[in-house]
Amino acid sequence: MSEQMVRIRTGRSVVPVVLLMAGLVQALKTPPAELLAQQTNPAVSKSAPFIVAQGLAVEPFAKEQLSNPASIDVDDRGRVWVAEAFNYRKKTRQAGDRILILEDSDGNGRADRSTVFYQNPDIDGVHGVCVLGNRAIVSAPDRILLVTDTDGDDQADEKQVLFVGKVINPVHGQHDHAIHAVMFGPDGRLYFNFGNFNAELRRPDGTLVTDVFGNPVNNSRQPYQEGMVIRCEMDGSRVEVLGHNFRNNWEVTVDSFGSMWQSDNDNELSSCRVNFVMEYGNYGYRDEKTGADYRSRRTNIEATMQRRMWHQNDPGVVPNLLITGSGAPTGILVYEGDLLPEQFHGQMIHAEPGRNRVWAFPAQQAGAGYTARIVDLVRNDVDHDYRPADVSVAPDGSLLIADWFDPVDCCHRTINDAGRIFRVAPPGHAYRVPAYDYQTAEGAVQALQSPNLSARYRAWTALVGMQVNARSALDVLASNPNPRFRARALWALAAIGDGAAQAIETALRDKSADVRLLALRIARRHRLPVEAFVRRLVRDDSAQVRRECAVSLHRLESAESVQLWVELATQYDGHDRWYLEALGIGEKGKEAACLKAWLKRVGTAWKTPAGRDIIWRSRAPQAAPLLAELLQDPQVPTGEHPRLLRALDFHEGELHQVALTTLLQGDAQRHPATYLEAFQRASPEFVQSHPRVMEQVEAALIASKGTVTFVDLVARFKRRDLIGHLMDMVRSGPETEPGIRAADQIIAFNKGSLIGKELADPSRSAPFIKALGFVDNEHSRTYLTGVVTNESQPEATRLLAIAAMGQSAVPARELVRLVEQNKLPKEFLAPAVRALTLSPGPGTRMFAAGKVELLVPAGGRWPLPRLLATTPDITRGFAAFQKGGCIKCHKIGDLGQEFGPALSAIGSKLTSQQLFSAILKPSETISQGYEGVTVVTDQGTLHTGFVITDTKETLTLRIPGGLQKEIPKESIEVRNRSKVSLMPQGIDAVLLPRELVDLVGWLKTQRTGKAQ
Repeated sequence: MSEQMVRIRTGRSVVPVVLLMAGLVQALKTPPAELLAQQTNPAVSKSAPFIVAQGLAVEPFAKEQLSNPASIDVDDRGRVWVAEAFNYRKKTRQAGDRILILEDSDGNGRADRSTVFYQNPDIDGVHGVCVLGNRAIVSAPDRILLVTDTDGDDQADEKQVLFVGKVINPVHGQHDHAIHAVMFGPDGRLYFNFGNFNAELRRPDGTLVTDVFGNPVNNSRQPYQEGMVIRCEMDGSRVEVLGHNFRNNWEVTVDSFGSMWQSDNDNELSSCRVNFVMEYGNYGYRDEKTGADYRSRRTNIEATMQRRMWHQNDPGVVPNLLITGSGAPTGILVYEGDLLPEQFHGQMIHAEPGRNRVWAFPAQQAGAGYTARIVDLVRNDVDHDYRPADVSVAPDGSLLIADWFDPVDCCHRTINDAGRIFRVAPPGHAYRVPAYDYQTAEGAVQALQSPNLSARYRAWTALVGMQVNARSALDVLASNPNPRFRARALWALAAIGDGAAQAIETALRDKSADVRLLALRIARRHRLPVEAFVRRLVRDDSAQVRRECAVSLHRLESAESVQLWVELATQYDGHDRWYLEALGIGEKGKEAACLKAWLKRVGTAWKTPAGRDIIWRSRAPQAAPLLAELLQDPQVPTGEHPRLLRALDFHEGELHQVALTTLLQGDAQRHPATYLEAFQRASPEFVQSHPRVMEQVEAALIASKGTVTFVDLVARFKRRDLIGHLMDMVRSGPETEPGIRAADQIIAFNKGSLIGKELADPSRSAPFIKALGFVDNEHSRTYLTGVVTNESQPEATRLLAIAAMGQSAVPARELVRLVEQNKLPKEFLAPAVRALTLSPGPGTRMFAAGKVELLVPAGGRWPLPRLLATTPDITRGFAAFQKGGCIKCHKIGDLGQEFGPALSAIGSKLTSQQLFSAILKPSETISQGYEGVTVVTDQGTLHTGFVITDTKETLTLRIPGGLQKEIPKESIEVRNRSKVSLMPQGIDAVLLPRELVDLVGWLKTQRTGKAQ
């Protein structure tokens, strides 16, 4: 270890003296400050009607001894170590969060002894614990600690900081999307991950970590961004970023072959995913080039949110293994025991607190990748306090489940502050712990076969320490019928002396593809030249092995590595996206050489479907003009044009400009939409120097009428002669993005008088009033105010304009002035306050809150118990969803606007009581990723929304109406993070109590991703 260990024996003083006086040193009990909470702990008595997979039973292991178990690990003695996050998002326990050891000392299968291994505020909001003999690696949101018990009393005496993170937007120094649990891998290294609210990784001395390739490990897109998977040596050296661009990847797990798996949390849009982590891959949460999120417009945007969330249509993004829908995915492992039924052997087992279940993802090889399905292991459809947060395997093969035990699995708060541990095993199976002998090679090899990771760590350490004396026993294991045991033996043999070469040779000859690809991983682990080993496997029957060959070529620059890449590329079948992305990873560092050699090999066959894919994925500069050639080839299906154009976005430089010039000097009439999409990429200098291009654009422009592209081009080239078409777009789609943008552009052309004429005619004014409600400027304010205050206008038209004024900030502030100065008829006051209640600005909503008596007298509101006791009429729920304005900010299935969190599966996430609370008190439960931002520009314009993209030049906000607002950074004078939710408070002033009940009842039926 590079850092000196810090003695922490004096840290025991934080334990209440009364406990020490009671003589509870070896089995430290819960502090008195928490005894009352235990006495009323709902986890102690609440029943749990579990639905369990066939052949299994659930038994309680611990209930009253713990609170908020964020992570667990089981040691080789069968004891459960608990990372207890009692201070999650708060500072209730001044002594800090704890690492507990729960032990069944009398063999009855239930914990009866609790010991505090470590307690300190420096792990508040603790995320993970990994037990390594007498040491534990503890992951807090902003750091990773190694804490050690030096004298065998089960209390840590020394600690060392391995890494320090930087939490973005912390609450009490915490964030869920920060540093997560560490795992000991089969290769003797450490694996962990962090989510997208950890900005960087530093050494204890403050030095920014750089990886083995010299790249900074931070969120700078140089080249890494967002969540990452990390591997390093036991002392924290030789850091590798194995995957990046995740959102909140809670835990990574590694199987005996060295394959990595993890889940990733979505942004409340039923798109949680499971990934096979292909080394050095980009996993697509944000745009690789710009950092924009899934809501930003882009060519070839994915048709479904489940793919759009993760940029799955972009070249350079590794495909997802599985979409699990809504949820809050947390702990994961690969079960490598044999006690559970066979369908779980060698498969991922995963904790999903948002869905009240532990499930498995049986995976099968499919080409170079995998397919997987979902199998429930332990779920609970009744007890919604059951929130399984983590899973771990005991030495006997039992599965231990950590239950967060809380009615809330979101919103960054807790209610119960309790917890439970359950044990899953065949009915009647007694909890037994095998005795391992780590002093002999035979005993340690036996322990290396354990399903328990802590036992395997101790076995690995013992065997590697024995060096040559362990070879004989490991050689026997290396011929075991179980390929996972063979893999473990080969990892250990490679770590003994100069044994790597022989271990690789053994692996190369193995009948299992998983072991053959292990040969390449061992070679990389021991930094041996891999080309010779790739050469032997380059024509392997298994696409999985060939995938690993491609990945092994990453950043190699030898001439042989180029030829090997070509051999692999010629075997691409035109369908296997995993294989294609592996080729992209393998070409890194030699892109131009690989493409040149491949083109020489395949000749004219480069235009086949498989060849077009290779060009699409290539980052060689020469690929750009080839993409242009494909786009102009009449033999290439028009349906491929969007993906080929999108691929151009990942190129830059001279050849990229050549490609664009080729496209824009082509025939615009052949494919007008493709031509205009390409033209969007042209610079003003290019347009000025190529006058014929403008003639081509002219011919193609009208064909794009009705689209955002049309508005953009009309604006860019100041085509005032096309205002009539913009007017048509407002009429046909006043609440769509093209229609709203069209109205805004008409005003920008100083042709608002045309809108004024439409507003003067009640029979034609409605679409323009609706569109102006989303055009947030002084012009829309003036037009709408004119309608509202015009007594000659019909009442319905004036009321429509009042509602529109509440849609955006500038008109809403004017509506406040009208109310304050008594310039509205009395009968219009209630509609005006209702509109302001739903307005985006916190100031205007606060004003409405002070006038709420105009809507529903206090006596007309129902208290929460009455709301909960009333039976809803769910057939009226959607009408309430519309009346309350919810549909303008939330999507359910294909209905509604994409602004706030999607509600497609909200019924499986929140109880009725939580839904009422979220609706009536939205600022208490702001969803992750939906913290609002308020910006004031140098022109005095106020913008409120959610950050989509934040670059050096531009801040892009998602604003009401599902629109985007790009704000030049140089124009921003004030930027503040909103302390209140952008969801309006006071919806009970808009809906009658009965309607509110119907709304919540209807929302409870939303569980499948489609509006019910």
